[in-house]
Amino acid sequence: MAADEPLVLGIETSCDETGVGIVRGTTLLADAVASSVDTHARFGGVVPEIASRAHLEAMVPTIERALKEAGVSARDLDGIAVTSGPGLAGALLVGVSAAKAYAYALGKPLYGVNHLASHICVDQLEHGPLPEPTMALLVSGGHSSLLLAPDITADVRPLGATIDDAAGEAFDKIARVLDLGFPGGPVIDRLAREGDPEAIAFPRGLTGPRDAPYDFSFSGLKTSVARWIEAKRAAGEEVPVRDVAASFQEAVVDVLTRKAVRACKDEGVDHLMIGGGVAANSRLRALAQERCERAGIRLRVPRPKLCTDNGAMVAALGAEMVARNRLPSDLELSADSSLPVTEPHVPGAAHAHAHAHSHSHSHDHDHVHEISKDNLYS
Repeated sequence: MAADEPLVLGIETSCDETGVGIVRGTTLLADAVASSVDTHARFGGVVPEIASRAHLEAMVPTIERALKEAGVSARDLDGIAVTSGPGLAGALLVGVSAAKAYAYALGKPLYGVNHLASHICVDQLEHGPLPEPTMALLVSGGHSSLLLAPDITADVRPLGATIDDAAGEAFDKIARVLDLGFPGGPVIDRLAREGDPEAIAFPRGLTGPRDAPYDFSFSGLKTSVARWIEAKRAAGEEVPVRDVAASFQEAVVDVLTRKAVRACKDEGVDHLMIGGGVAANSRLRALAQERCERAGIRLRVPRPKLCTDNGAMVAALGAEMVARNRLPSDLELSADSSLPVTEPHVPGAAHAHAHAHSHSHSHDHDHVHEISKDNLYS
């Protein structure tokens, strides 16, 4: 770790976790998280208004905790990065507003970055600089995507994505049918270790010869599992929860890993990075390792704590933006709940204006701009 490497604070509030990370270059100095997941559990999913209020309460204490953990002063920072999208609009707005306030007060450059690109960049904190191009499989509650990133700060290309339920969403819904609580991923992973993954032949979506090679679909699988459980219950039979968990999980990870390895081969990329909350799943890691070794592909997966939403990943991408002299965002930066992955960061207005004329995507979020210009909480 060199003293001249950029020192960046990152803020992540796209869903229900207030994450604040601090990195110097590719070295993690602090990773503070305040989660509101327990508050949402009784509703069986994330409630956006509750998430936004929780971010508001947790923001300043979490930033202070991160600075203390890193042993640095806010004045030492070379930049402040924040997730500006995609995510829950209200939750994002809290993070963006906080980042703008700190950047303005400290006179530091501001970088509005993409949540998905951040999930890829976090691997630098574990395994060093990303190869270029990087092939990434991102799997979470909101996203299942195959992405090719020749330059994580400026060029991220979507190869495939979920056309309905994301993988993490399917885990949550099946856990709900099995009365296992929320979130569903960790408990299904745990129960599946004691079950038989071949006990029930659940369908593998979009794996036919005419299907899109890199797209994902888990809605049919979810329905199939739910109907199988309902049929057992209707017949008065006991549901073999562990076998259902194992067979369902196997169907998900089989498709994810098969398509990811195929993409690597087709694109001539000799490594695969897996990120996002579902990357913490033990069976996904094991099967990916097995299939990558067989195909001569090197697998990079961050430790589970860095796979779930966190501020470290945002700081990692922010530090890369500083290192590569990318144009900062300006104080007009807005939350964009549908920010496409093709935009790893949101540059300043002058650049963005020229960019808008050469780009088919337009941000129609004037109402968010207006809110964020004012003192939101006066």
